[in-house]
Amino acid sequence: MSIFSFLFKEQNLPDEIDILDREDYKNAISKGKVQLVDVRTRGEFMSGHIKGAKNIDFFQGASFETAFSKLNKDQPIYLYCQSGNRSQKAARKLVIMGFSKVYDLRGGYRAWSY
Repeated sequence: MSIFSFLFKEQNLPDEIDILDREDYKNAISKGKVQLVDVRTRGEFMSGHIKGAKNIDFFQGASFETAFSKLNKDQPIYLYCQSGNRSQKAARKLVIMGFSKVYDLRGGYRAWSY
């Protein structure tokens, strides 16, 4: 991967994925019941998370996919991780699984909580 593609990786995202800054993300998840998922490890989740988030650890392989298969693929899903890297990988995986709209928090939980 070149440094250019690393720096501009958001530009290569599928149309089903949008990266939202903290304020837009906060506004979106505050408008009623949403599918909000923290893809960090259980330990990271227990040390602090966004209120209402469900924890589905990205590193859990098959159980990651099983947990997401129980969610509604036609409703938007809001993801975050610690920095935004894992959640982007998770978002790509969800698009392959058939999710129609995935929103990711730019900068992850780090950006949310500072």
